Amino acid sequence: MDRNSNTYTFMFSSILVIVVALILAFVSQATKSKYESNIENEKMQSILATIGVAVDRDKASGLYNDYIKESLTLNADGSLNIGVNAFDINLHKELKKDANKQSFPLYIAEKDGKKYYVIPLYGAGLWDAIWGYVALESDKNTVAGAIFDHKGETPGLGAQITEKWFQEQFAGKTILTDASAGFTDNNFISVRTVKGGAKTDDAHAVDGISGSTKTADGINNMIQERLAHYLIYFQNN
Repeated sequence: MDRNSNTYTFMFSSILVIVVALILAFVSQATKSKYESNIENEKMQSILATIGVAVDRDKASGLYNDYIKESLTLNADGSLNIGVNAFDINLHKELKKDANKQSFPLYIAEKDGKKYYVIPLYGAGLWDAIWGYVALESDKNTVAGAIFDHKGETPGLGAQITEKWFQEQFAGKTILTDASAGFTDNNFISVRTVKGGAKTDDAHAVDGISGSTKTADGINNMIQERLAHYLIYFQNN
């Protein structure tokens, strides 16, 4: 075949495109399982972090079942959604549904003889999504720990929600105005960040991040909106 002909050029280009596409498909498939494994391990790492178990991402799967004793999926009425794997629920997709059609994952953990309830969070920050987990102690009222992450918050401002000093403030805070009054909407106050700093005797507030009002609002809305869906379950269990 004449290498200077249009036919040769076309055939050569076509073969080259096919070969490159096959190589890219192979690389994508080869790295997909590793990527998915990293995502799962990071999720386990974050869940464990809320109950004070610090572990490297690659080692999280080895400890996860030691602490997480149950994974439940709840319906909007607080009943169990049998057959739905809590770990597989994508909150980004769930939040696009009506609240009464969503599934709500709940992880029940045990550490040093104490029980904890870990609730996944998802919301919107200034520029993009924010998410995290909050663990409640056995009274389902006191925060044991919280962890947050983001997709595109401003470095040095909203991005500080990932820092230890911010997250540690949530431990010991409570979500009910009166612990003896039960898990009702009127008694639920959640935990919020306060611009300018929370009062030392405020059991439901933490210091906000200077210059990141929108991210702080996103954190407040996310925690309150997500926790509210678990009140019925907590009241009945």
